[in-house]
Amino acid sequence: MRDLLPMVFAAPQEALAGARRVLAGRPTPLHASVAHQVIGIWQRDFGDLRLALRHLRRARDFAARAGSAEREADVLATLGVALVHAGRTRQGMDALGRGVERGTGHTRARVLFRRAYSWWVLGHHREALEDVRRAIPVLRQAGDVIWTARALTLRATVHLALGAVDRADADFTAAEALWGTTGQEHDKADAVESRGLAAFRAGDVPAALRLLDEAEERYAKLGTPTFMLSIRRCEVLMAAGLAAEALAEADAAIKVLDGIGGQSTRKAELLLAAARAARLAGDPHTATARAGLAVRLFARQHRAWWEAHARLVLTEARHAAGRRSGRLVAAAAAVAEQLTALGAPAAPEAFLLAGRIALDLGRAAEAERHLAVAARSRRGGPPLARMTGWAAQALRARAAGSARGVLEACRRGLDVLDDHRMTLGASELRARATAQGAELAALAQQACLVSGGPRRLLVWSERWRATALSAPPTRPPADPALLSGMTAYREIAARAEEARQEGRPVPALEREQRRLEREIRSRTLHMRGEAAGDGDRFDVGTLLRHLGDDITLVELAVPAGRVQVLVCGRGRVRRFEAGLLAAAETEAEHVQAGLRRLAHPGAAARLPLVEAAGRRLEELLLGPAAKHLGSGPVVIVPPGRLHRVPWALLPSLRDRVLSVSPSASSWLRAKRTAPPPGGRQVLVRGPGLATGGAEVPELSDRYGAATVLEHEGATVPRVLAELDGAALAHIAAHGAFRADGPMFSSLRMADGPLIVHDFERLDRSPYRIILSCCDTARFATVGADELLGLVTALLPLGTAGVVACSAPVNDAAVVPLMLALHKGLGAGLSLAEALRDARAALPGDAVHQATGWAFTAFGAA
Repeated sequence: MRDLLPMVFAAPQEALAGARRVLAGRPTPLHASVAHQVIGIWQRDFGDLRLALRHLRRARDFAARAGSAEREADVLATLGVALVHAGRTRQGMDALGRGVERGTGHTRARVLFRRAYSWWVLGHHREALEDVRRAIPVLRQAGDVIWTARALTLRATVHLALGAVDRADADFTAAEALWGTTGQEHDKADAVESRGLAAFRAGDVPAALRLLDEAEERYAKLGTPTFMLSIRRCEVLMAAGLAAEALAEADAAIKVLDGIGGQSTRKAELLLAAARAARLAGDPHTATARAGLAVRLFARQHRAWWEAHARLVLTEARHAAGRRSGRLVAAAAAVAEQLTALGAPAAPEAFLLAGRIALDLGRAAEAERHLAVAARSRRGGPPLARMTGWAAQALRARAAGSARGVLEACRRGLDVLDDHRMTLGASELRARATAQGAELAALAQQACLVSGGPRRLLVWSERWRATALSAPPTRPPADPALLSGMTAYREIAARAEEARQEGRPVPALEREQRRLEREIRSRTLHMRGEAAGDGDRFDVGTLLRHLGDDITLVELAVPAGRVQVLVCGRGRVRRFEAGLLAAAETEAEHVQAGLRRLAHPGAAARLPLVEAAGRRLEELLLGPAAKHLGSGPVVIVPPGRLHRVPWALLPSLRDRVLSVSPSASSWLRAKRTAPPPGGRQVLVRGPGLATGGAEVPELSDRYGAATVLEHEGATVPRVLAELDGAALAHIAAHGAFRADGPMFSSLRMADGPLIVHDFERLDRSPYRIILSCCDTARFATVGADELLGLVTALLPLGTAGVVACSAPVNDAAVVPLMLALHKGLGAGLSLAEALRDARAALPGDAVHQATGWAFTAFGAA
């Protein structure tokens, strides 16, 4: 009969069914007590907490009737934990205290473990360690493998909460060895989840994501939902720069928890996770609402540790929403002191916040006190804690008027983040992780603007621009599950597209497509970084030598929201001030809308309006610098938020040899990249084009020996095989940009979409690649100043030059542009030179002019 109790975490559904069978008969009080306790545990951890309390109270009553003090002690412990999770903290701890008094020996040790667990839930870590310290020797002496493993896991978790990663790792390792000798499948899943938490605390985000995903699979097989897993995954997602996903996960878990009447304690923790995620996602109002509710719940539950963390997020959200007051400084300082007293690793964040608000209010002395405490964390601990310390040090230096001190602190802080980013294998994670360095990068640029000259501003503009492109992403592993998932994804996507064209409903196919996307993305995020990064720091002198006296590179920096134009060439760097970034973004959207309309015949009357918008855009983006560009080729290096600008539309650039690069460093790498031997050309024609990819047959005749993939032969595996190491590739295929998932932006092939993840499998992408289709030059701007999209996937993999399109275009007008472009390449011109001449060769009507402006040359080939 008592075998039902260990079954709750070995085979939960079987244990539940067995307990119900016992109660359906005529059980003795002792057996009825066990059965009700089993049902109570199941409902407490996986179902309705109200039902759990009802069954556990009956279990307690039957234990009393059976006259077993040991049985009563065990049930009181289970009931106490349930009451704590229900938010009835005093009642729960009283029940646990009575359980400790009633139990003896082995039973008492199990009760002590559960009281330690409750102390941990409440955030009383010292008390938790004391109880579990008393329990472990007794459990070991009794040979109780299961409860010893649970106690070690709990002690490790408490150590992690206090920042003692090494101690936690030792306990997790010991617990895992014990779990391997048992059949406790739920506990084994919990051990995997705990290892994921330990990996995260040690700074290994990919391993944390992999382990948490593995734990989720194990729980799913058991049919046991676990909200703690959602809380931990949210924490890891936020550290990976995926705050919006963390918010969605937390809110979804809250909805499920409310639906089943689950634990009040877990709801409060999920609300805290949602508040943190909303703040990081730039939604201070949602963050304020979630944090405020979490504070109230934690207060009612008498959970001071958790309440202090929720108050920190609430204060951060109010500050992010624009509040500035002495009361807010006092609130942040009070939270900082409370977190310090609790031994919480988050205390430096609170001191940094108090110092930042005090600086906003001009209270220099008060700010210095708080920032000095926060700055201590720069010397040790996890990467993000050290970055907090360096941010505080940078603010101290700025308040003291030391530009040199600001730059040193920013450099040290960004070096820490560099090391952290290079542990990430996925280019998406590397790009998103840069958001954590945005403040340091901005402080450095502002310091350079005040004192430092244009060269220093250029160096710092480059320091944190397009860094995800500085080294190739880790190649996706030859993982059979990943490869089969990508094949299945292509098949489902192709079927969905076919159904749409035939007017058939596609909800089921779209659901399966989204599921496969989640699986592919999950597996790629598990990759650890292998590349050591680009060891060579950007050097202005090297750039100027490669530019020579002919080429001008124009880098746009945006400290404090205003465009600073850095004109590089002829041995010097000059700075000019242009307009506001926000105004330029608005004007760029107007231009994009105009180009979309001009793609259709009959919109010629809008051409003068688009050209006028181009003139306004030039004034905002280049200002007086437009007159200092020289007469040679121009390279534009815009911030991420301006990469959709059709630069050829700007009057001073219209007749230029013009290329665009994500960074000056990227342009230098492209300039140094040698073409592959053999000069192999590949021409690809995808399905469904309005013109049928009419330029491809003509290009095939022109190149003669080119490999041509078209119709049913243009499948993703064949296209990738031919693209690898090619000198020139021309792809005529429908492009689709996915703002919601930029790594799934695609080119449509015969067997489905060719996505960014596919390109990352190439050993070397084509030296030059021409994408003669819509939206291939669209990007998602993420992190501090990073870009995700088709073009940026190619640049770190060996591609030195790309021609792509930033807007929908007229398919028929693309054909003469592409033919003229290839004519220029055949004459030995670069992509930028050939594109300039191809635009000039087009008819002068609005449709052809708009088509020419929509295409951009990227890189230096």
